[in-house]
Amino acid sequence: MADAQALEEVVTFTSDLIRIDTTNRGGGDCQERPAAEYAAARLAEAGLQTTLLERTPGRTNVVARLEGTDPSADALLVHGHLDVVPADPSEWSVHPFSGEVRDGVVWGRGAVDMKNMDAMILSVVRAWARQGVRPRRDIVIAFTADEEASAEDGSGFLADRHAALFEGCTEGISESGAFTFHDGSGRQIYPISAGERGTGWLRPTAHGRAGHGSRVNRENAVTRLAAAITRIGDHEWPVRLTPTVRGALTELAELYGLDTSLDDVDGLLEKLGPAAKLVEATVRNSANPTMLEAGYKVNVIPGKAVAFVDGRFLPGHEDEFRATLDELTGPDVDWDFHHREVALQSPLDSPTYALMRAAVEEFAPEGRTVPYCMAGGTDAKQFSRLGITGYGFSPLKLPEGFDYSAMFHGVDERVPVEALHFGVRVLDRFLRTA
Repeated sequence: MADAQALEEVVTFTSDLIRIDTTNRGGGDCQERPAAEYAAARLAEAGLQTTLLERTPGRTNVVARLEGTDPSADALLVHGHLDVVPADPSEWSVHPFSGEVRDGVVWGRGAVDMKNMDAMILSVVRAWARQGVRPRRDIVIAFTADEEASAEDGSGFLADRHAALFEGCTEGISESGAFTFHDGSGRQIYPISAGERGTGWLRPTAHGRAGHGSRVNRENAVTRLAAAITRIGDHEWPVRLTPTVRGALTELAELYGLDTSLDDVDGLLEKLGPAAKLVEATVRNSANPTMLEAGYKVNVIPGKAVAFVDGRFLPGHEDEFRATLDELTGPDVDWDFHHREVALQSPLDSPTYALMRAAVEEFAPEGRTVPYCMAGGTDAKQFSRLGITGYGFSPLKLPEGFDYSAMFHGVDERVPVEALHFGVRVLDRFLRTA
């Protein structure tokens, strides 16, 4: 059982890590090293040997291994990223890098995404060192750089260049799972992630004939691109149910006493009310236009126009995604991937998944755990290159009215102290039994 010191330390560590500005703007200027050194020092105090690794100076990753009692057991990867997205202090109620603890809440960028989980990991490992606890299986701890951009300096670099550090790891846990979702009618739901949609950021490009803006031009690149982007934005993607999403819908339907046949998924989503938010983004592929680039002067028709589209595809449906984009862009617009990462599907019937559910239910018996597929992605995508099956499990018990999803990349990101305490207890319980 996590001790009182662990509960104190998780708050301190969350606050300290927030105060270390690791803003990742995507241009390579982020410096995770101070946070990496902080995490490595806390692990070293618990007797762990740490390895600091960089692909680019200052973009530092930390890896450590805690040996288990059963050398024949597969190892478990527990990972969290150290970088955060930008935050404008003028928009916040408190400074986003203050780490201020006010009225039982820790404020700042990274409080939920995901320096809270980093702090939980540190707190649990240090409590075990004080108590002489060893897990059954080896646990590999990784704190990564660059998750909020390409992961090329973080998990991608570790998977491609330092695979030996993860020898024996078959499963991993990280962010975005086991948090409290309040449905507005008194129910508390704890979604545990067992899948992620793939990332398909697209770059459609139209070529045409450059010319004077006053002339007739039937080969206008801007017009061609605009037509293609409109088709993409208006497209109604068909429902495609993966095992995780099917499991989520079935269990939610049972919870609400609804038809579990799943013959009419959109109709079921309407009946689920607020709980539909847990699954509505993952019942189909998606493609949302986000950026446009064309021209340099109002009276000049450019010969090229470029757009960017945030595409996401479900496990097993990338081929359909590609074929659909070929149709929607048409003959006058080419497209390629600006960035692509795989979709993930993890088994719901694994002993590890059952232990995660049991750990949450022990400390939140009033709640209901359900499967969950993430609409976006995490470092689990890169670690999957090593054959590591990823789950989202960063437990938090949140009060009603606390919008967990709005905290991600949002203004006034914060996490209740009691949520951190719950997270430490649940993580400790799970890792002891995993």
